[in-house]
This record gives sequence, C-alpha cells and structure tokens, in this order.
Amino acid sequence: MQDAAGPGALSTWRPEPFHPAPWARGAHMQTVLGRYLRRPLAPAFLRERVETPDGDFVDLDFPAPPSPGAPLVLLVHGLEGSARRGYAIHVYRALAERGVGAVGLNFRFCSGEPNRTARMYHSGETEDIRHVLRLLAARFPGAPLGAVGFSLGGNALLKYLGEEGAAAPVRVAAAVSVPYDLAAGADALDASWAGRRYAAHFVRSLVRKAEAKAALIQDRCDLARVRAARSFRDFDEHATAPIHGFAGAADYYARSSAAGFLPAIRVPTLLLHAHDDPFLPWDAFPAAVVAANPALRAVVTARGGHVGFMAGPPWAPRFWAERQAASWLAAGLTGSA
Repeated sequence: MQDAAGPGALSTWRPEPFHPAPWARGAHMQTVLGRYLRRPLAPAFLRERVETPDGDFVDLDFPAPPSPGAPLVLLVHGLEGSARRGYAIHVYRALAERGVGAVGLNFRFCSGEPNRTARMYHSGETEDIRHVLRLLAARFPGAPLGAVGFSLGGNALLKYLGEEGAAAPVRVAAAVSVPYDLAAGADALDASWAGRRYAAHFVRSLVRKAEAKAALIQDRCDLARVRAARSFRDFDEHATAPIHGFAGAADYYARSSAAGFLPAIRVPTLLLHAHDDPFLPWDAFPAAVVAANPALRAVVTARGGHVGFMAGPPWAPRFWAERQAASWLAAGLTGSA
C-alpha cells in the first residue's frame, strides 16, 4: 500500500491495511462483485424534499434523525446511484458507530422521481451540493459538517471544495474512486471490452432518463443521437453538454474534471483510490498535484477496482473504503477515529 500524505491534514490518522479478498483479487471482480455484494439491511430512511433556487428539487435521505449539535456528514453518491446504495448505508453505519450523523444527497432524478426541469446532473454539478450544505449549516449551526463522495459524486465534491477553497463550510472530507480526468477515464473505458460493457450499462440507464424527460430536453439536444449513444463520450457530446451549456464533451470534461480543482482545496480531504481502478488509467491519477497540496491525503492501494475494496470471506465480505472514510471523517469532526 502506498500512503502519500501532506503535512498538517489529520497527520496522526493512519488507514488500516487493505488485504483484497483472495476470491476477488482482480480489478473487475472487485468492481462488479463489490456492487452486487453490498447488500446491507437498509435503515428506515427519513426523506426530505429540498426546493432548489431554479424551481426544481433534490431529495435528502437521513438514515436517522440528526442529534442537535452532533457532527453531520453529507454523502454524495455515484453515477446512476442514490443515497440508499450499499456503500452509502455502510458509511452511515460506520459513522454512527463513531457518534457522527449523516445525510445523503440524491442527485436530480436519482431518488425515484423525475425532476421538474431540463437540467439533470453530471460530474461537474456543484450547485446542489452548495445549496444543501448551506441549508445544513443554517439548520444545524452548532454541528461540525463533513462530506464524502463516491466516484462521480466524489468528483463533484472535490470540484466544489476547490471552488469554495477556505470558505467551504465543511471541516473534513473524503472521496472514493474518483475519475479525476473525465476524458482519460472515458477513453480508457472505450479502449477495452470490459470498459465498454461498464459504459454501456450506465449509458443505457442515462438514455432511459433522457427519454423520460424528452418533452423538457428536446429543444436542447438531438434526441435521435442521444438514443444512439453507446459510450460516455457519445452521451456527453449529445446530451450532457448541450443540456448543461457546454460546447461539447471535450469542453465538459475539461471544465468538470476534479484534477483541475485539487490545488485550491483547503479542507483536509482523504482520497481513497486503487491503482487498478478500471474507470481511470493510472497515469491520469494526479499524484503530483495531490502531493503539492498539504490539505490532501491520498491512500492508494494496489488493488481494489472501482468502489470495490472488498476483503474477508465471500459469505461475510468486508468493505474497507467505507470504514476508512468514516474513520477519517470522525477523526476530523470529533478528534477520535
């Protein structure tokens, strides 16, 4: 395991060693089985609808009622996920064990109901994160805030933290399996059979959502080309970019990739990543940028895939990344991991 840490950012915290499950040592086994074996019993979520300034809404999921004054962490989910995914539930529980509350932000059209406007969500969407964190800071003025993001949600969270710099209302943050360079990630997926299968799975879901919003988006994009999309670059060129005001997929990737925002982050932030993550070629991991910013702490494992990080036996798998993220966040919010 490689542990690259800048000075001054929770310098006494140490991650637990990661020993990949011997029955799931490869990147694709970790990635695929990690998704399907994360099946924890869900809590009785409390859902709250939050109106957004543009006349739309996002839904928040609280796994338990927040305790007055207790630390609170906002979780931001990944592509076509939700705040009720298995990795989210594992984080909520690991935080609760450490006396930290949590709330999950569902991106627009990710909580089971289409949103009202043409706008959807994407890797560089930070306005809803900003809006919700301001709401939480106002509602719980005595509560120290943290944030954690997974994959696409991690990219958006890091971009937000870079945009806010020292003004960010969170004390500590964590991001897991972030596609730091969106163009490099999209191209790497297109270059392999397995990568094309991953992309096709997500793109099919995104196209279905575009179809459901056809009446709202038909004046902004070419629906025939959206329906024909088979890769991330295709979908982003013909849907994400025109709907959200980018000149094209290349412009969207350049303006939304987290790597460009890392130098401006001032909140102590843990970056958990696997060297074999199939969603980002290793040479696109911004190691030099991370090393130059003392607010950033990268923990890179040799194996783990994309949001995999499975250890233990197949009948009782353990999920390393969630526990490390919760431990880091608790250390920053309570002083105890």
